Amino acid sequence: MRLPWLLTAALLLAAPAMAQQQPQRPTSTPYSGDLNIFEYPGRDHKLQINRVMDLLHIRPGKNVADLGAGSGWFTVRAARRVTPSGTVFAEDINPEAIRYIDQRAQKERLPNVKTILGTPDDPKLPPASIDALLMLKVYHEIANPILVMQRLHASLRPGARMGIIDRNGNGSGTDHGLNHAVVLKEMDQAGYRLIATYDFTKADGQDYFLIFTAKS
Repeated sequence: MRLPWLLTAALLLAAPAMAQQQPQRPTSTPYSGDLNIFEYPGRDHKLQINRVMDLLHIRPGKNVADLGAGSGWFTVRAARRVTPSGTVFAEDINPEAIRYIDQRAQKERLPNVKTILGTPDDPKLPPASIDALLMLKVYHEIANPILVMQRLHASLRPGARMGIIDRNGNGSGTDHGLNHAVVLKEMDQAGYRLIATYDFTKADGQDYFLIFTAKS
């Protein structure tokens, strides 16, 4: 006779966790095609990646995370910037991307690259290990952004800078872009404050580069 009551109670207790796992908004399907697509000529110049790294305070000895690393395009550039005294954690949820980056780091003789196979809801970065983090055209693919960003708090060192480069889309995240106002709202809810905004990463100004730090 008590079974229905117990079942109801169990469902009520599980409800918060179940709700937490539900996507917060529509997203674009994470890219899983040919990784060489990210290696087009002139990308360094168009994106001004050295300026991006300067603004994220990526210097020798620093630990950097490349979230959604894909082919490792940013990973290898950051690895050279931090020198062997620093580390770059290349995270992706695609096992093929992880294998690709492992091979690339070995080929390019970058032993300071450490790959991490994350999950859609947890990047699995080491605790208290990150001085700077970049999400390059990745944020719009995260279905549970507030949850993921909250989980990143434990991995950040004091004063760590988190960069998000994406493009203004239809606002929903379904067209491989996301209105920057949505990003600002979600990051605020996840416990971060905006410290800088730039638009130099694409000539037409459609891409934005936002820098956040954890709220104290």
